[in-house]
Amino acid sequence: MPSMKDIRKKIGSTKNTQQITKAMKMVSAAKLRRAQNAIVNARPYAYKVHSVISRLARSGQFSHPLMEQVENPKRCLVVVLTSDRGLCGGFNSGIIKFTDRFFKENKDRYEKLDFIFIGRKGHDAFKKREGVNVVDTITNLALEIKFPLAAALADRLMKEYTANAYDEVRLIYNEFKTAISQQVVAERLLPIEPLSRNATVQAQESDISESADFITGANYLFEPAAKEILSELLPKHFAVQVYRVMLESIASEHGARMTAMDGATRNAGQMIRKLTLTYNKLRQAAITKELMEIVSGAEALK
Repeated sequence: MPSMKDIRKKIGSTKNTQQITKAMKMVSAAKLRRAQNAIVNARPYAYKVHSVISRLARSGQFSHPLMEQVENPKRCLVVVLTSDRGLCGGFNSGIIKFTDRFFKENKDRYEKLDFIFIGRKGHDAFKKREGVNVVDTITNLALEIKFPLAAALADRLMKEYTANAYDEVRLIYNEFKTAISQQVVAERLLPIEPLSRNATVQAQESDISESADFITGANYLFEPAAKEILSELLPKHFAVQVYRVMLESIASEHGARMTAMDGATRNAGQMIRKLTLTYNKLRQAAITKELMEIVSGAEALK
């Protein structure tokens, strides 16, 4: 059994750890509030633009290299978003497990399967994995998350896709639900997926009204021409979608870290109470032993 001195040291170190986790929880809560406001404000516009583009892709009236559906794609680029730091619960492990399962299930399906990792944790998990081709890694997303960064990445993905380097581009990230709930999502960025029932429901849940004609694919007149609108709207659409995904990942990371630090703070409190109880028992036993020795000595002198 450890001595009382050892227990006192452990209680002190646990209290210091508890103060650190409590401070990290408060910092993450403040960052989460800002990140949550950012993603809530970005979603309506991103979903609306996506629904417009998807509707055009579904109608089949317009052709564009970024909208043409590829049958049996053989070359795929996967962009995986994780964090640079740990201490955020299952945020990174969920993404890594999902990506690993995606790789195992699709490595024989694709002739070429490349990965871009946004976040150091994902890169560290797969950099030495056999068969995983990492073409690039982007770090410090939490410090440098700005729209120009998303626009530059989206422009790079569009250029590689239009140059026939890949047949499709996918995004794997954590979608922010609440501070304690994040969902791993695999989303196809290129080519554009036609508007589906799920996308319509998602838009409606985000308070974005969709008319029946829009959803069913009624014909519309465009001014200026649809081709000009597409040439202007598509680059902005992809930049907005990549930016939204980055915001989703950042908000999910802060929510997961806040929840993890809250749990760590509570666990530290429970450990301190248990150690204090053990310390008091040992202290009481030592006092009782000393009293018995004093009484026994007094009785021996009589």
